[in-house]
Amino acid sequence: MLPGTYLTVTGKPTLEQRLVAALLYGGPSSVITGPAAIRLHRLRSPGPDTIDLLIPWTVKRQSTGFVRIHRTRRMPAFYRTGPIRFARAARAVADAAHEFTVLDDVRAVVAQAVQKQACSIAEIGSELEEGSGRDSGHLRTALAEVRDGIRSVAEARFRQRIQRSDLPQPMFNAFLRAADGSDIGEVDAWWADAGVSVEIDSQEYHFYREGWLRTDAKRSRLLKHGIFPHNIAPARVENDWAGIYDELKSSIHAGRQRPRLRIVAFEALG
Repeated sequence: MLPGTYLTVTGKPTLEQRLVAALLYGGPSSVITGPAAIRLHRLRSPGPDTIDLLIPWTVKRQSTGFVRIHRTRRMPAFYRTGPIRFARAARAVADAAHEFTVLDDVRAVVAQAVQKQACSIAEIGSELEEGSGRDSGHLRTALAEVRDGIRSVAEARFRQRIQRSDLPQPMFNAFLRAADGSDIGEVDAWWADAGVSVEIDSQEYHFYREGWLRTDAKRSRLLKHGIFPHNIAPARVENDWAGIYDELKSSIHAGRQRPRLRIVAFEALG
């Protein structure tokens, strides 16, 4: 049954009906992947409402309507919810990344899947190495960034802007400990000789009161130990880099005018 035939019979379809129609068209071995599968894992994904469908290499089908067919010799393991079959998160992310033309879109799905423990960095890496090398540059970049501890598009952009600026290069993703052995916490960037830190605030995280309280408590610890902390909203990284640059330059200059803080920094695990 063609997806279009299914839709004309049922009128305006629900998402579940569209997914079932796609799988009926693809046949009993077909599996949903890409953005649609990512969303079935309860993660966000950019991209169109097109349903990407994996089918065995030996099956003959053409893309049609809202279904985009991908013939493959590597049919994935999958989850099932009722009649809906969808690829595991690592395969769905890797397949989506091959289709995305914007690096930030790839960064977003990779960082979110790893941060929310839908899959591991190693699992996405395996999909990258075992799958098609087509259009894999963005996925390689995003994976390298996540391995370095970057958890969001804003953090990746911030790092890029710092590295391309004339500011001193900080330690990225550092865990700070005071001289008395007390843990201060993790920061996204740390200028040790100036005692300056940066955290890129997660807007989603701060919708919740406990998230705000944790951030506020950490800021208090940073201040207690003499650190100049900067909490930067993601939107500012994109739209107010000049302002961020001036603030950091001023803080670094001021921090270097005083004795170096007795703080030890370790590479955070991410």
